[in-house]
Amino acid sequence: QLIISQQNANEILLVESITILAANNLLEVSAHLFQTQLISPWQKKLPSSVENYPELYEVIGQNQAKRALEIAACGGHHMLLFGPPGTGKSMLASRLTGILPALTKKEALNVACIHSLSQKDRTENILQRPFRSPHHSASAIAIVGGGSTPQPGEISLAHQGILFLDELPEFQRSVLEMLREPLESGQIHISRASAQLSFPAQFQLIAAMNPCPCGYLGSQRCDCSAEKIARYQNKISGPILDRIDLHIPVNNIDNRQLIQGKNNHKEASNFDIQKRVCKARDLQVQRQGIVNARLDNQQLKKVCPLNSQLQNFLEKAINSYSLSARGYHRL
Repeated sequence: QLIISQQNANEILLVESITILAANNLLEVSAHLFQTQLISPWQKKLPSSVENYPELYEVIGQNQAKRALEIAACGGHHMLLFGPPGTGKSMLASRLTGILPALTKKEALNVACIHSLSQKDRTENILQRPFRSPHHSASAIAIVGGGSTPQPGEISLAHQGILFLDELPEFQRSVLEMLREPLESGQIHISRASAQLSFPAQFQLIAAMNPCPCGYLGSQRCDCSAEKIARYQNKISGPILDRIDLHIPVNNIDNRQLIQGKNNHKEASNFDIQKRVCKARDLQVQRQGIVNARLDNQQLKKVCPLNSQLQNFLEKAINSYSLSARGYHRL
């Protein structure tokens, strides 16, 4: 038996083979221990399903970006969406959680522990994958964690879920550079004089950005100088871009589609896409024990051996785009 506060009772339901006694205060605990008034076992059950998310097919057009979103969901890949304002980048990103598999009980317990430590309530949506979308003015401590008494940051609160960074170049460059380690290792190490702590941070990064400060690069509306454009784009370093597998353009769509207010053909629902994603992830786990995005270089060579045609393609890509060793293996 375990006596716990009622606020945390639903989280402990994730632990199997244990009887939970939920108390409102220490007086109830004392009465139970002295057997003057026993606490009844906690009976509330976990929700059988997760919240209904906005449907992906509600986004008009952008078929390439939707396909990329499904690929990112299947392999757990980080993704960058770039294009003019109002093309649906944020709308697409917000719908990724709806096509991802629900958390397993083990994953949900890990997530609940982090949120409980941060005093964030997840009792009503405990099986849903986190979706964190911090504002670009957020400090380094808010994003990666820390403080005089170290607390998890946004990257840890997004563990097993999505970290969405909208207007990516508007974040402080120093903050973005701190994402290098957790993007690579799936955890963040915080050192203070009083303590050294590690928090899990195995999140999927989805970022969105405009191509230039005004957002309309390549059109007559753009009045940005070459210097302003370079300064804007250089806010995101090569090592960060190198760790993002999918770079997807999200361009303006035909106005006729907007006027009609619907897509030209019937698209799959979130439920149907989620089934495909679950099937793809099951195949990956059976083959290598992890999703594709977590494969290291040696595992990639073993799982994805290249024939001569693909090898020639990669050689051309290296010469054309000056790929790093990491970029070569990710491609």
